[in-house]
Amino acid sequence: MSNSNELLKNIVGYWDGVERKQAREQVGTDFSEQKGKTASDIAKLHPKRLQLTVSEIFQDTPSTKTFRLVQSKQSLVNKPLPPFQAGQYINLYTTIDGVETARPYAISSCPTHREYYDLTVKIVDGGFVTNYLLGDEVKVGQEFSSTSPMGTFYHNPIFHGDDLVFLAGGSGGAPARSMIESALNRDSNINFHLVYGNSYENDVIFQDTFRELADKYDNFQLSEVISRPTEGYEGLTGHLSKELITELTGDASSKTFYICGPTPFNDYCVEQLKALGVEDKRMRIECNGPPKKPSCLDGWPEVVSEVDEVTVTVKGRGQFVAQAGEPLLNSLERNGYTVENACRSGECSLCRVKVLSGEVFNPPESLLRKSDKDFGWVHSCVAFPTTDIEILY
Repeated sequence: MSNSNELLKNIVGYWDGVERKQAREQVGTDFSEQKGKTASDIAKLHPKRLQLTVSEIFQDTPSTKTFRLVQSKQSLVNKPLPPFQAGQYINLYTTIDGVETARPYAISSCPTHREYYDLTVKIVDGGFVTNYLLGDEVKVGQEFSSTSPMGTFYHNPIFHGDDLVFLAGGSGGAPARSMIESALNRDSNINFHLVYGNSYENDVIFQDTFRELADKYDNFQLSEVISRPTEGYEGLTGHLSKELITELTGDASSKTFYICGPTPFNDYCVEQLKALGVEDKRMRIECNGPPKKPSCLDGWPEVVSEVDEVTVTVKGRGQFVAQAGEPLLNSLERNGYTVENACRSGECSLCRVKVLSGEVFNPPESLLRKSDKDFGWVHSCVAFPTTDIEILY
């Protein structure tokens, strides 16, 4: 026996370990039988597509409905529905007049209810999908497909703290309901203040729910603000100015603000909070689609009108005419080109296309990376062609 082996035999348990190792090598595995298991487990928790059925429809306000969606009976995914963070959304796919499209909607139900998702939809002037959903065509029993829950608009206790203010406008009450109910149901020490702005006092989504929660929980405060009150209305009126925010919430410097509503509402709230000295890291903003008036934003070419027509060429696949003021993704869908998408607000980057020639206006919410800009990639959901362009995807 060599000197090294002579030394090793004096180490208690060494040779027993060698023998066990050799025995296991005879019956061991290269884990090939586990191939695909991780992907399968992930798919059960977060499948790429869900098949959902409308089980109930609630008329919340004159302009708003909530659609309760359950898993379709023929779905291959096991119940319950995938988990989600309060504040997240799903991207709902549908076909309207032959156009395949999708829209993201925040889940307004609480994450503890895993047997259904509630989507609360408010009418939008000229809204293609909202007009369809809120019309008479969608009935109980209708089926849709969607993504799994996604998005980064949720409470992170490590970074956001426990002194929270939610500035909601109109449909922004949907994620607010989910986040607030989730926090209160956990009996957490979070202090949550909802400042809820709406145009009309008879069109406030979840008004009764929020009022009941405010009466029940000491750590939840509700402030309702109406911008177009009827004569004799006695509540708070106006817009969420820095003066009103300070009056309602006190010192804003140490609070975390969640902001969700129409894009002009979000922009206005951010402007007011910055005037109060609130840092960017203390503001969490949920975008609600592309800008409605891109020509009003800095950087839009002065010589271009939103109704100007441009030719969009999809390399090797065809071309079509679109208007400069229409998001590129929308015009692609209208003309039969399917592009993977989710947020439709410039955040997720799933809808990226490469601009080979021509000019495209990218608003601030496009959140393009440096590499995107260097190599011509744009987020088509918030990209506006201002000249004839050729793209590749």
